[in-house]
Order: sequence, then C-alpha cells, then structure tokens
Amino acid sequence: MDKEICEITKVNEEAVERVQNQMPELTDLAQFFKALADETRLKITYALTIEESLCVCDVATVIGSSNATASHHLRYLKDHGLANSHRKGKMVYYALADSHVKQLVEIAYEHSKEGACNEKN
Repeated sequence: MDKEICEITKVNEEAVERVQNQMPELTDLAQFFKALADETRLKITYALTIEESLCVCDVATVIGSSNATASHHLRYLKDHGLANSHRKGKMVYYALADSHVKQLVEIAYEHSKEGACNEKN
C-alpha cells in the first residue's frame, strides 16, 4: 500500500470550506511561475539579481546564445511582468520588474540549496 495517501477518506469540511472561500484566482501566478520554469529564463532572471541592468548582448553572452534568442527570452519575461526594458541610444537594457521578482528568485535559490543539502543527509 502507498504510504503517501490516506488509507480512509474523511473530509474536514470546515477546513475545505475555509480554503475554498479564501482561494484567489491563480492563473496569473501560474503564468509567473511558468515563465521561470524555463532554465534559460531562470538564468537570465538570476543574472538580473546580480546586475541591476544588462543589455541584450550581455544576456546573450551570459546564457551562451545569439542576441535574437536572448531578446526572445527577455521579451517573454517582460510580457509576463518579470522584467522591464529601456533604451539607451542603440542599446536595449533589461532589469527585473521589481524587488519582489528578485526576492522570489533569491528565496527559491536558497530553498533549492537547502533541498540539495537535505538529500545528502
């Protein structure tokens, strides 16, 4: 028998009702995490936690891609509210949209490191 599931079904209706009454619409949040689920976009986002602003060519070099590929990923991050851009002459620079994005990436990274430590024990 699987030890990860209940052996009987007994629903705590009060708890379920409280959760259902407080559950917000999570579609936008799911899209936010989906944007970060791609390793390349996550690398870009992490790079932007280190440097406040990077141009497209900098990002392309960091991720080892063409400028077109970097631009595509940056545009995706921007379209999903994780980054913003500004032009300086002929250069386009990207930064994280706000401190929340930075905090989430940093916290997720710390959590992943803790998980790796726990797996070794």
